[in-house]
Amino acid sequence: MFSQRTLTDLDKKLLQEKFPTTYEEQLKKVENGYPIQYLLGDVPFFNVQIKVNENVLIPRFETEYLVEKILNRVETKQNLKCLDLCTGSGCIAIAMAKDTNFSCTGIDISTPALKVAKENAKLNNVVVEFKQLDILKEEIEEEYDIIVANPPYIGFQEPVDNSTRYEPQIALFAEENGLIFYRKILESIKNKPKLIAFEIGENEGIAIKNLAIQRFPNASISIEKDLAGKIRYLFIEPN
Repeated sequence: MFSQRTLTDLDKKLLQEKFPTTYEEQLKKVENGYPIQYLLGDVPFFNVQIKVNENVLIPRFETEYLVEKILNRVETKQNLKCLDLCTGSGCIAIAMAKDTNFSCTGIDISTPALKVAKENAKLNNVVVEFKQLDILKEEIEEEYDIIVANPPYIGFQEPVDNSTRYEPQIALFAEENGLIFYRKILESIKNKPKLIAFEIGENEGIAIKNLAIQRFPNASISIEKDLAGKIRYLFIEPN
């Protein structure tokens, strides 16, 4: 699913600047698989800078492209209510709220992750409401124009890159072969949003499309690829 970031000369320079006395030690940690993003403490994401630590998943390029696709699909950027489920670091909600008039809410089960998300909203001077909620047990009470989710979607038997062992496992793995969050999210949506956008595993497209058809039988549904040519996104436009 995820590959370890290639260490660049700029990475090494930043690492040396942050850890001038323990640079070799930190470099060895990275070479042994520890994510450099956690050592540096933040990452650029779309139009914002996102603080990261071991309480949140590291934002990926694939998720940046999801944000771009969502904004390109929405004709008007005015006064839309957006919900970001399994928000983690808050990167999606914050990036979507940054240069729009969207009213964004981010939801997550993790208290430590929500703390990071709130810090990121403040860091980027963006107003996003963050709430704690277990989407597997609780309903989405409000109505939203856009619902986006990059939930845990790796089945417990799927192989992953060794570097992900340092990331919160609750943000990576899911039951029902990685499908449980998509099913629960679709079941809990009460209204017909303008757009539902999912980041998905590359082998999950058809299964999630079938779940979407059950909930929104007349919807326009598209499965799309990331910049590497892998199936990565599913968009639902209920009619």
